[in-house]
Amino acid sequence: MARGISYQAKDILFKSLSELYKNQALDVYGLHGLPKIKALLPNEFPAVQASTKRSDTLFLLEDDSILLLEYESNNRFIANHLKYLDYAYRLLDTYYKTEKQIRPIRIVVIYTSDVTRVEEQLHAGDVFISSKAVLLCEFNGDAIFHAIEEKIRNNEPLTAEETMKLILVPLMQSRYDRQTMIEKTIGLAKEITDEPTQLHIIAGVLTATDKLIDEHYAKKVKEWMKMNKVLRLLVEELEQEKELAVKAAMEEIEERMKQTLQETEKKKAIDIAKNLLDVLPIHEIAKRTGLSIAEVADLAKEMEASLHNKEPQ
Repeated sequence: MARGISYQAKDILFKSLSELYKNQALDVYGLHGLPKIKALLPNEFPAVQASTKRSDTLFLLEDDSILLLEYESNNRFIANHLKYLDYAYRLLDTYYKTEKQIRPIRIVVIYTSDVTRVEEQLHAGDVFISSKAVLLCEFNGDAIFHAIEEKIRNNEPLTAEETMKLILVPLMQSRYDRQTMIEKTIGLAKEITDEPTQLHIIAGVLTATDKLIDEHYAKKVKEWMKMNKVLRLLVEELEQEKELAVKAAMEEIEERMKQTLQETEKKKAIDIAKNLLDVLPIHEIAKRTGLSIAEVADLAKEMEASLHNKEPQ
């Protein structure tokens, strides 16, 4: 993988890819008859040299065989297969030392649309290695992208096959350059509302395009993936705070409206009481207006004082 992804975000990619491929068949790649994927395995092998040897993707299949899934954008058949032979030796050696058994190994190579012809067998006397090739030049990436894009825009769930096809779209035949298709695919994946599916696809694209993706862009995507859960929690917290603030504001508005209504009703009651002071006793006015006897008595005194002040001296 790109230097900015393989170590710092390995845990995120590994988890997402594990959940994506678990129990999946490889029919989408045209690989019929292979057992389903049982688990994704760590893809780094111990090496005598200072550098670490690592396959692209390593699976344990349901029959307990091991699948090496490699992505290539060149047809350097001999060099590539010598590399796979090295991977196979390290796997065989590791499992024999730990389990005292030889596990069958299968090799599948997915070639980008740049490669149109391949060889699948390398003979070196008594040493022989073979692989199964998947040529993505035979896939119309633009057509597949637009069909899946329409489903996502309509908020329709993707099938397992569509999910795996979308991951490989940047490696298929397209009128766009490779980096543009990588960015378009990841951008489309971000529109998926189901977060696990969203992250699975992005992790898959990062893995499949590792040898081709712009390193700076890959680092940005990796940071987005790492921050996604944190941001979601932050948004949820802000939404909760917003709901509480709205609730408090509504309660305050209701209280003010209640107070205003009470004040309006009180003012009407006072006006009615003033008009009745000359015709009804205080206790009757209080009964009809809802005012207390003391309040009506105070009104009577105020009106009497006001009349007294208006009389000529």
